[in-house]
Parts: sequence; C-alpha cells; structure tokens
Amino acid sequence: MLEQDDLVHAFQEQRPYLFAIAYRLLGTVSDAEDVLQEAFLRWDRARPDNVQSVRAVLATVVVRLCMDQLRSARARREVYVGPWLPEPLVTTDRSDLTETLVMRESLSFAFLLMLEKLSPLERAVFVLREVFDYDYGEIASVVDKSEANCRQAFHRARQRLADQQSRFEPSLEQQERLTTEFLRATTSGDVQGLLDLLAEDVVSVGDGGGKTHLAGLRPVYSPDRVVRGLLGNLQKMPPDRVWIEEVNGQPAIMATRDGRPFGVVLFDIRDGRIQTLYSVVNPDKLRHIGG
Repeated sequence: MLEQDDLVHAFQEQRPYLFAIAYRLLGTVSDAEDVLQEAFLRWDRARPDNVQSVRAVLATVVVRLCMDQLRSARARREVYVGPWLPEPLVTTDRSDLTETLVMRESLSFAFLLMLEKLSPLERAVFVLREVFDYDYGEIASVVDKSEANCRQAFHRARQRLADQQSRFEPSLEQQERLTTEFLRATTSGDVQGLLDLLAEDVVSVGDGGGKTHLAGLRPVYSPDRVVRGLLGNLQKMPPDRVWIEEVNGQPAIMATRDGRPFGVVLFDIRDGRIQTLYSVVNPDKLRHIGG
C-alpha cells in the first residue's frame, strides 16, 4: 500500500495533466478544480497498491467525475442568465496546456463551445481521442463502454461537429496583430478602426451571468451595433488597467477596475477579421484571474 506522502506526490505529478483533461471537458476552472479535489480524496481513500499506471487510474477517475458533472451542468445551463461562456484560463507560461497545436486550439472558446453540443459520453470520447490521442481500447476502459460504443460515439461527435470545425485556424501572429489593433482602436475611440477589424457578420457574445449590465441577455450582431455597444460600455465603466495576456492559448484583452478583474475579451478570427467577440464579465468567472 502506498504511504500518504507517496500518494500525494504521485497525484501532484499528474495534476497538470488531469487539469488539462478536466478543463476541456467542463469548460470551467472552478469545476475542474473541484473534480481534481474529489479525485484526490478518492485516490487517498482507496490507497491503491501495485498500480501499473498512476496516470491511467487517475485519468479514469477524473473523466468519470467530469461526465457526472456534465450531466448536472446541463440543467444549470438551462437556467443561466444570458449566454454562457467558458471560464477564461490564463495560459501564459503554461506549456503543459499548450505544448502542441492541437492542445492550444482545443482551449479556444470556439472549440469549447462546440463541445457543448455533445452528450457527456460523446464529449469525453471526442476529447480523449482528438486532443489526448487515446486509442479506443484506452477510451473504453476510461468511460466503461465497449470499443464499438466508443467508436460510434466518436463518429456521432464528428458528424455533429463537422459543420463547425474549421481547418483554417489563424496564426498566432495574426491573432496578436488583430488583438493589438483592436486594443489600440478601442482605447483611442477609433470607430472606423474598429469597424475595419470586424467581419460583416460579426457577433458579440457577452457572459455576465445576470450580475452586470455590461453583458446583454442576447448576442449582438452587425459591426455598427457591436462597436457602439463596446464603446458605450467603456464610457460608462472605464477600466483602470488594460493589457494583453495569453488566455486559452491565444492573445486576449484583460482589464481591471478598482484593482479587481473586470473583464476578458477574446476573438474568433476568420479570413483575417474578427468573426466572434467573446467577453466574460461575470465576476464569478474572473475570481481566479489575477489583476
């Protein structure tokens, strides 16, 4: 039987990997942290011995807890006030989360929101296969289904997401340039400069959770309305500090007000212009972000 110190050390070694899975499955930092805490408690209570792969055992516990969490999350999302967005995750100096192109892209809001269309089983199978390169035998063991069922679940997921998966992701350099230009135009009040950065069918999605008037209850469409809404909010409640930080594997605009996290803005870019503007201003989703 493993001693307490050995159990803790073994878990801490796998913690970054386990968090990487849990966050992609749940889309929230707080829920992922809760799952990891519960996984450790179960690991500690079980006091396993002769474990061939600590990572495999712990990943199985985490994925199953996440699937349970996803089932209850669906009911919570139905009563959520306004659009729901993932919790922003600062990835500066987090190469464990963004070490490959697939890992980086699978942290994007566009990808995480795409996963929301899947059932808990489909989401688990798709993430394990597509992002973490598990084979079907490994996935079957993790989700406690047959290999045939896992193949079917992955196929269903692929079909449901086929229309939304983009194979033309913008380069990091393009993301950095557009984010920098957007910040410059916003802080200087350059209306035309902002309009030039937006796609004709741009949409702005704000998540305030019903706790701030800065986010509407519905997405905003058209470049003119997006710009007017953005600049109007900044006039009513100007931040005291604004900067660019890597969030969810891409450049993002972060702001504080009165020394506290105030908002995070990320972009989905298509054909060299901003297609979707995601803004998270729900204070509950910004608690873990430093100012």
